[in-house]
Amino acid sequence: MGERDLRGLIDKVKTGSMSRRTFVRRMAALGLTAPLATQLLAMGGVAMAQTRAAYKPTKRGGGGTLKVLWWQGPTLLNPHFAVGTKDQDGSRLFYEPLAAWDPEGNLKPKLAAEIPSRENGGLAADGKSVIWKLKRDVKWHDGKPFTADDVVFNWQYASDPATAAVTSGTYNEIKVEKVDDFTVKVIFSKPTPFWADAFVGTRGMLIPKHLFADFIGAKSRDAPTNLKPVGTGPYLFRDFKPGDAVSGVINPNYHQPNRPYFDAIELKGGGDAVSAARAVLQTGEYDFAWNLQVEDEILQRLEKGGKGRVNIAPTGNIEHIQVNTTDPWTEVDGERSSLKSKHPILSEKPVREALAMLIDRASVEKHIYGRTGVATGNFVNNPERYRSKNTTMEFSIEKASDLLEKAGWKKGADGIREKGGKKLKFVYQTSINQPRQKTQAIVKQACQRAGIDIEIKAVTASVYFSSDVANPDTYTKFFTDLQMYTTTMSQPDPEVFLLQFASWEVATKENKWQGRNITRWRNEEYDKLFRQAQVELDPLKRAGMLITCQDMAVKDQAVIPVVYRPGVAGHSNQLQCVISGWDNNTWDLSDWYKEA
Repeated sequence: MGERDLRGLIDKVKTGSMSRRTFVRRMAALGLTAPLATQLLAMGGVAMAQTRAAYKPTKRGGGGTLKVLWWQGPTLLNPHFAVGTKDQDGSRLFYEPLAAWDPEGNLKPKLAAEIPSRENGGLAADGKSVIWKLKRDVKWHDGKPFTADDVVFNWQYASDPATAAVTSGTYNEIKVEKVDDFTVKVIFSKPTPFWADAFVGTRGMLIPKHLFADFIGAKSRDAPTNLKPVGTGPYLFRDFKPGDAVSGVINPNYHQPNRPYFDAIELKGGGDAVSAARAVLQTGEYDFAWNLQVEDEILQRLEKGGKGRVNIAPTGNIEHIQVNTTDPWTEVDGERSSLKSKHPILSEKPVREALAMLIDRASVEKHIYGRTGVATGNFVNNPERYRSKNTTMEFSIEKASDLLEKAGWKKGADGIREKGGKKLKFVYQTSINQPRQKTQAIVKQACQRAGIDIEIKAVTASVYFSSDVANPDTYTKFFTDLQMYTTTMSQPDPEVFLLQFASWEVATKENKWQGRNITRWRNEEYDKLFRQAQVELDPLKRAGMLITCQDMAVKDQAVIPVVYRPGVAGHSNQLQCVISGWDNNTWDLSDWYKEA
């Protein structure tokens, strides 16, 4: 289907001669999922469908305390510094974006009065600007009014290089202008097909100007409010013990009627995924448990306890192994894994290719994840239109050994391959979590048979995913040869997700390791094609470009995909909550309630 045909179908939806549902079905036949079809309609001038509200309570409060488990406890509560999901989710208890992504990929207004569209004048025909109208009478938790000045400030804050915000990639190439007290205009330097990034979802939570203005740039880490948030959300901050617990109480002036239902919220961190699952599914001590990275056999057994159920939501999340392109063992100008260094062994492509052949993904799926992790050779797995058909995931110890042998890596007396005085030995790290340690064991065994010595390193999750710039064991520093974790795709479009391979996003000491490119992989051809995809308005051409970008990173083994992971949470039978695979778990926290 060409661009002319596509625009013809969109025009039919606009005029009412074709239903939205029929359009989505036509797109599905081409491999485009509902979230992407929704985006095409929005770009073509058709307003997004309104998220159906299933909220039943008729008054604010009265629901008691909501008890939730995040077995990786938040370590800070500033969304612009949230390098991991746990910190994003913790921040979302108190902060809100202009809009959020629902499970179908529709935008739901939060602090916005409406979703921009061609119909309401919010989306420019040339794709170079978006106008957001803000809700009126929204108050920060300290009673100050929320206005356009706060939105503009968040752009200034995140785009300042000295702030070293993890959200900088979203904000540093746009301009934001105040139109009036309740209207802002986002201006792009080029046509931007995926405009719903800034101020939306996980990267869009807004902090108050009046409390952060004195802490922009180099002073950003000194703000008291980094640990004591003052937001606009359904709960007011009460207490925070980093890595342990966060609590809040009902916001009596919340801007949505009859919300929230609960009088207080207690988020408990620490422990492990299995105990979290047990506390919700079997014993009923808690109402909700996040990220149940637990062997599926155990989950099914716990569900029989009858207290709760497992909620599985489609996502773009991928459990993967990262390959360090730099030298993590040598300091250059006081920095390990410096861009001025090159990995002494992993810079050899045959070694990387051999490693990719030594990942027994099928066994990881069958014996560990089951329905909660699907073996894949792709880094991008959702929406389906962006899933490459050009990659492989062959497992062969024999072929891997042959590659290494031909590359000059010969087995020594101890069975470990060596060349030029170097041993084929790597340190492979991940967080402490039973499925991950079992995956490490599967990989280690295969590597040993091929003559590669793997040293296993397991780091406490609260440390591994910490935003602490002084801690050497955080995943963003990547001071080992190989590392594994799940990276989340929090939007129904892979453009921002693929930023983690762009050379300008490299994590370094200079940017406090806040860049999204953790592997330090750099490729000029990738950068060029990614830039082209960012301005390509033909959705089919753009999809092809982004697939090629994915293929470049995977085929060069910057990353080795292991299993695609849908979102897996557990909640009590009484708790009514909607989980979106395209946003935070707490994206719609204001609408959570219990039924008897």
